[in-house]
Amino acid sequence: MHDTLLGTDHHAVFEPWWDHAVDNYITWQEGRPVAMDLYYDPVVDEHVSSPMGLMAPVWYLAPQRPDVARSAWELAVGLTGLDGDKPPTGDQPGLLADPGFASLLALQTGEFDDGPVRDRLWEVIDGLHEPTSDSDVGEFTYGFGLGEPHPRGQLNARVMAGWVCTPGAWSRIFNAGPGRRFTDPTVEGVDFPDVALSEARWDSSILHLAAQPRNASIAGRRSAMQATALPSDGSWTLLRPDGTSEVVNVIDGSATLEIGVDGGRYQLHR
Repeated sequence: MHDTLLGTDHHAVFEPWWDHAVDNYITWQEGRPVAMDLYYDPVVDEHVSSPMGLMAPVWYLAPQRPDVARSAWELAVGLTGLDGDKPPTGDQPGLLADPGFASLLALQTGEFDDGPVRDRLWEVIDGLHEPTSDSDVGEFTYGFGLGEPHPRGQLNARVMAGWVCTPGAWSRIFNAGPGRRFTDPTVEGVDFPDVALSEARWDSSILHLAAQPRNASIAGRRSAMQATALPSDGSWTLLRPDGTSEVVNVIDGSATLEIGVDGGRYQLHR
Protein backbone atom coordinates (compact mmCIF):
# COMPACT_ATOMS: atom_id res chain seq x y z
CA MET A 1 0.00 0.00 0.00
CA HIS A 2 2.83 2.41 0.86
CA ASP A 3 4.38 1.83 -2.57
CA THR A 4 1.05 2.36 -4.33
CA LEU A 5 0.31 5.60 -2.49
CA LEU A 6 3.78 7.14 -2.32
CA GLY A 7 5.68 5.63 -5.25
CA THR A 8 8.25 3.81 -3.09
CA ASP A 9 9.60 0.32 -3.70
CA HIS A 10 9.71 -1.20 -0.22
CA HIS A 11 7.65 -4.19 -1.31
CA ALA A 12 10.51 -5.40 -3.52
CA VAL A 13 11.91 -7.43 -0.61
CA PHE A 14 8.81 -9.64 -0.75
CA GLU A 15 9.72 -11.11 -4.14
CA PRO A 16 12.92 -12.99 -3.19
CA TRP A 17 11.32 -14.14 0.07
CA TRP A 18 8.33 -15.49 -1.83
CA ASP A 19 10.54 -17.32 -4.32
CA HIS A 20 12.28 -19.00 -1.39
CA ALA A 21 8.98 -19.80 0.37
CA VAL A 22 7.51 -21.41 -2.74
CA ASP A 23 10.38 -23.87 -2.93
CA ASN A 24 10.97 -24.46 0.76
CA TYR A 25 7.87 -23.86 2.88
CA ILE A 26 4.85 -24.66 0.70
CA THR A 27 3.67 -28.16 -0.19
CA TRP A 28 2.31 -28.49 -3.73
CA GLN A 29 0.16 -31.10 -5.41
CA GLU A 30 -0.60 -30.93 -9.12
CA GLY A 31 0.42 -27.29 -9.21
CA ARG A 32 -1.77 -26.23 -6.28
CA PRO A 33 -0.69 -25.38 -2.73
CA VAL A 34 -2.06 -27.81 -0.15
CA ALA A 35 -0.03 -26.99 2.98
CA MET A 36 2.48 -24.53 4.38
CA ASP A 37 4.98 -24.71 7.20
CA LEU A 38 3.73 -23.48 10.54
CA TYR A 39 7.24 -23.93 11.88
CA TYR A 40 10.66 -24.81 10.49
CA ASP A 41 13.69 -25.83 12.56
CA PRO A 42 16.82 -25.25 10.45
CA VAL A 43 19.05 -27.02 12.97
CA VAL A 44 17.47 -30.43 12.39
CA ASP A 45 15.84 -29.47 9.06
CA GLU A 46 12.36 -30.26 10.39
CA HIS A 47 9.26 -28.85 8.69
CA VAL A 48 5.92 -28.75 10.53
CA SER A 49 3.49 -28.41 7.66
CA SER A 50 -0.30 -28.15 7.73
CA PRO A 51 -3.22 -26.93 5.59
CA MET A 52 -3.89 -24.47 8.42
CA GLY A 53 -0.45 -23.02 7.84
CA LEU A 54 -1.57 -22.20 4.32
CA MET A 55 -4.91 -20.77 5.41
CA ALA A 56 -3.50 -18.38 8.01
CA PRO A 57 -1.73 -16.00 5.56
CA VAL A 58 -4.53 -15.92 2.95
CA TRP A 59 -5.57 -12.40 4.01
CA TYR A 60 -2.00 -11.19 3.43
CA LEU A 61 -1.47 -13.11 0.21
CA ALA A 62 -4.73 -11.98 -1.41
CA PRO A 63 -3.34 -8.59 -2.54
CA GLN A 64 0.08 -10.02 -3.40
CA ARG A 65 -0.48 -13.55 -4.78
CA PRO A 66 -4.24 -13.77 -5.41
CA ASP A 67 -4.00 -17.10 -7.24
CA VAL A 68 -2.33 -18.79 -4.27
CA ALA A 69 -4.66 -17.07 -1.79
CA ARG A 70 -7.76 -18.20 -3.67
CA SER A 71 -6.45 -21.73 -3.97
CA ALA A 72 -5.81 -21.86 -0.22
CA TRP A 73 -9.28 -20.49 0.50
CA GLU A 74 -10.84 -23.06 -1.84
CA LEU A 75 -8.95 -25.78 0.02
CA ALA A 76 -10.43 -24.58 3.33
CA VAL A 77 -13.91 -24.39 1.82
CA GLY A 78 -13.52 -27.96 0.56
CA LEU A 79 -12.45 -29.17 4.00
CA THR A 80 -15.60 -27.72 5.55
CA GLY A 81 -17.94 -29.02 2.86
CA LEU A 82 -19.42 -25.57 2.23
CA ASP A 83 -19.24 -26.19 -1.51
CA GLY A 84 -20.69 -29.72 -1.32
CA ASP A 85 -24.09 -31.38 -1.43
CA LYS A 86 -24.25 -31.68 2.36
CA PRO A 87 -22.89 -28.39 3.70
CA PRO A 88 -22.44 -27.82 7.43
CA THR A 89 -25.30 -26.41 9.47
CA GLY A 90 -25.70 -24.84 12.88
CA ASP A 91 -26.64 -28.27 14.26
CA GLN A 92 -23.81 -30.07 12.45
CA PRO A 93 -21.12 -27.44 11.95
CA GLY A 94 -18.11 -29.72 11.58
CA LEU A 95 -14.89 -27.68 11.45
CA LEU A 96 -16.90 -24.48 11.76
CA ALA A 97 -17.63 -25.29 15.41
CA ASP A 98 -14.17 -23.93 16.19
CA PRO A 99 -14.44 -20.12 16.66
CA GLY A 100 -10.91 -19.51 15.42
CA PHE A 101 -11.38 -21.47 12.22
CA ALA A 102 -14.89 -20.14 11.56
CA SER A 103 -13.91 -16.51 12.08
CA LEU A 104 -10.80 -16.85 9.91
CA LEU A 105 -12.79 -18.41 7.08
CA ALA A 106 -15.45 -15.69 7.41
CA LEU A 107 -12.74 -13.06 7.12
CA GLN A 108 -11.41 -14.56 3.90
CA THR A 109 -14.69 -15.53 2.26
CA GLY A 110 -15.79 -11.93 1.81
CA GLU A 111 -12.80 -11.39 -0.50
CA PHE A 112 -13.54 -14.40 -2.71
CA ASP A 113 -17.26 -15.16 -2.75
CA ASP A 114 -20.63 -13.47 -2.76
CA GLY A 115 -22.75 -16.54 -3.45
CA PRO A 116 -23.77 -19.88 -1.92
CA VAL A 117 -20.52 -20.51 -0.03
CA ARG A 118 -20.77 -17.17 1.74
CA ASP A 119 -24.47 -17.65 2.47
CA ARG A 120 -23.96 -21.14 3.90
CA LEU A 121 -21.04 -19.99 6.04
CA TRP A 122 -23.03 -17.16 7.58
CA GLU A 123 -25.99 -19.42 8.25
CA VAL A 124 -23.71 -21.54 10.42
CA ILE A 125 -22.09 -18.56 12.15
CA ASP A 126 -25.43 -16.91 12.89
CA GLY A 127 -26.95 -20.19 14.01
CA LEU A 128 -24.10 -21.36 16.22
CA HIS A 129 -21.80 -18.59 17.41
CA GLU A 130 -24.15 -16.53 19.58
CA PRO A 131 -25.00 -13.39 17.61
CA THR A 132 -25.87 -10.78 20.23
CA SER A 133 -27.34 -7.31 19.87
CA ASP A 134 -26.91 -4.93 22.81
CA SER A 135 -29.32 -2.07 22.22
CA ASP A 136 -28.02 -0.04 25.17
CA VAL A 137 -24.47 0.27 23.89
CA GLY A 138 -25.44 -0.05 20.22
CA GLU A 139 -23.20 -3.05 19.55
CA PHE A 140 -23.64 -6.28 17.64
CA THR A 141 -21.17 -9.02 18.53
CA TYR A 142 -20.68 -12.78 18.60
CA GLY A 143 -20.07 -14.64 21.85
CA PHE A 144 -18.60 -17.76 20.18
CA GLY A 145 -19.65 -19.89 23.13
CA LEU A 146 -16.69 -18.71 25.19
CA GLY A 147 -18.69 -17.71 28.26
CA GLU A 148 -16.68 -14.51 28.67
CA PRO A 149 -18.03 -11.22 30.06
CA HIS A 150 -16.84 -9.24 27.04
CA PRO A 151 -16.88 -10.18 23.33
CA ARG A 152 -13.58 -11.53 22.04
CA GLY A 153 -12.10 -8.69 19.98
CA GLN A 154 -9.98 -10.58 17.46
CA LEU A 155 -12.68 -13.09 16.56
CA ASN A 156 -15.31 -10.38 16.16
CA ALA A 157 -12.95 -8.21 14.13
CA ARG A 158 -12.45 -11.08 11.70
CA VAL A 159 -16.12 -11.83 11.13
CA MET A 160 -17.09 -8.17 10.84
CA ALA A 161 -14.35 -7.52 8.29
CA GLY A 162 -15.56 -10.55 6.35
CA TRP A 163 -19.15 -9.36 6.53
CA VAL A 164 -18.48 -5.91 5.04
CA CYS A 165 -15.93 -7.12 2.47
CA THR A 166 -17.10 -7.72 -1.11
CA PRO A 167 -15.15 -9.79 -3.65
CA GLY A 168 -11.84 -8.15 -4.46
CA ALA A 169 -12.37 -5.18 -2.13
CA TRP A 170 -9.51 -6.07 0.23
CA SER A 171 -7.01 -6.46 -2.61
CA ARG A 172 -8.04 -3.18 -4.22
CA ILE A 173 -7.08 -1.27 -1.07
CA PHE A 174 -3.46 -2.23 -1.72
CA ASN A 175 -3.30 -2.42 -5.50
CA ALA A 176 -5.54 0.39 -6.75
CA GLY A 177 -4.40 3.98 -6.64
CA PRO A 178 -5.99 6.36 -4.16
CA GLY A 179 -7.98 8.16 -6.82
CA ARG A 180 -9.49 11.28 -5.28
CA ARG A 181 -10.17 9.94 -1.82
CA PHE A 182 -7.58 12.24 -0.24
CA THR A 183 -8.86 15.33 -2.03
CA ASP A 184 -12.63 14.81 -2.25
CA PRO A 185 -14.92 16.21 0.47
CA THR A 186 -14.63 14.56 3.88
CA VAL A 187 -16.87 14.45 6.95
CA GLU A 188 -15.15 15.12 10.29
CA GLY A 189 -16.15 15.59 13.91
CA VAL A 190 -18.84 12.90 14.02
CA ASP A 191 -20.00 12.24 17.59
CA PHE A 192 -19.03 8.57 17.45
CA PRO A 193 -20.01 6.16 18.98
CA ASP A 194 -23.28 7.88 19.87
CA VAL A 195 -23.65 8.74 16.18
CA ALA A 196 -22.54 6.57 13.28
CA LEU A 197 -22.73 7.45 9.58
CA SER A 198 -24.48 4.78 7.53
CA GLU A 199 -23.79 6.88 4.44
CA ALA A 200 -21.12 9.47 3.68
CA ARG A 201 -20.58 9.61 -0.06
CA TRP A 202 -19.47 12.24 -2.57
CA ASP A 203 -20.66 11.72 -6.15
CA SER A 204 -18.72 14.63 -7.73
CA SER A 205 -21.42 17.21 -7.01
CA ILE A 206 -23.50 16.07 -4.01
CA LEU A 207 -22.46 14.99 -0.52
CA HIS A 208 -24.85 12.25 0.66
CA LEU A 209 -25.20 11.73 4.42
CA ALA A 210 -27.23 9.57 6.78
CA ALA A 211 -26.70 9.11 10.53
CA GLN A 212 -27.76 6.26 12.81
CA PRO A 213 -28.13 6.46 16.61
CA ARG A 214 -26.21 4.34 19.06
CA ASN A 215 -29.43 3.46 20.85
CA ALA A 216 -33.05 4.54 21.23
CA SER A 217 -32.20 7.28 23.73
CA ILE A 218 -30.28 9.14 21.02
CA ALA A 219 -32.64 8.49 18.11
CA GLY A 220 -34.16 11.63 16.67
CA ARG A 221 -31.59 14.03 18.09
CA ARG A 222 -29.72 16.44 15.86
CA SER A 223 -25.96 16.20 15.64
CA ALA A 224 -23.37 18.60 14.24
CA MET A 225 -20.45 17.57 12.05
CA GLN A 226 -18.01 19.25 9.70
CA ALA A 227 -17.81 18.88 5.92
CA THR A 228 -14.34 19.77 4.63
CA ALA A 229 -12.58 20.00 1.25
CA LEU A 230 -15.76 21.15 -0.49
CA PRO A 231 -14.83 22.33 -3.99
CA SER A 232 -16.14 25.90 -3.72
CA ASP A 233 -17.09 28.52 -1.16
CA GLY A 234 -20.36 30.37 -0.89
CA SER A 235 -23.94 29.26 -0.42
CA TRP A 236 -24.75 25.56 -0.56
CA THR A 237 -28.06 23.83 0.09
CA LEU A 238 -28.66 21.05 2.62
CA LEU A 239 -31.69 19.05 1.52
CA ARG A 240 -33.46 17.25 4.36
CA PRO A 241 -35.30 13.90 4.12
CA ASP A 242 -38.69 15.63 4.36
CA GLY A 243 -37.97 17.76 1.30
CA THR A 244 -37.25 20.99 3.18
CA SER A 245 -33.86 22.64 2.89
CA GLU A 246 -31.56 25.20 4.45
CA VAL A 247 -28.74 27.36 3.15
CA VAL A 248 -25.26 26.43 4.37
CA ASN A 249 -22.39 28.88 4.14
CA VAL A 250 -19.11 27.29 3.01
CA ILE A 251 -15.92 29.11 3.98
CA ASP A 252 -12.47 27.87 2.97
CA GLY A 253 -14.07 24.64 1.74
CA SER A 254 -15.59 23.88 5.14
CA ALA A 255 -19.07 24.02 6.64
CA THR A 256 -20.84 22.89 9.79
CA LEU A 257 -23.83 20.64 9.14
CA GLU A 258 -26.55 19.61 11.57
CA ILE A 259 -28.49 16.48 10.67
CA GLY A 260 -31.05 14.29 12.35
CA VAL A 261 -29.84 11.04 13.87
CA ASP A 262 -32.63 8.85 12.57
CA GLY A 263 -31.31 7.24 9.39
CA GLY A 264 -32.81 9.93 7.16
CA ARG A 265 -30.82 10.80 4.05
CA TYR A 266 -29.45 14.31 3.58
CA GLN A 267 -27.88 15.88 0.50
CA LEU A 268 -25.51 18.83 0.45
CA HIS A 269 -25.22 20.41 -2.99
CA ARG A 270 -24.31 23.67 -4.66
